[in-house]
Amino acid sequence: MWQYEKKLQYPISIKKPNAKMAKIISSQYGGPDGELGASLRYLSQRYTMPYPELKAVLTDIGTEELGYISYI
Repeated sequence: MWQYEKKLQYPISIKKPNAKMAKIISSQYGGPDGELGASLRYLSQRYTMPYPELKAVLTDIGTEELGYISYI
């Protein structure tokens, strides 16, 4: 079962916001080459996979990628 604690692993202190860096970081999560895009590609490709064993592998990889997004 998932347990969610909204707590940072390391304490941070932002002294000066950087919009350019924030844009780069957010694109890694939701951009075309980010975690969300990768997980959705794996999960959608599983529906066309003819072999059940490989379908299970694609499901496992896709859900693992979604697990990375839950840390946001």
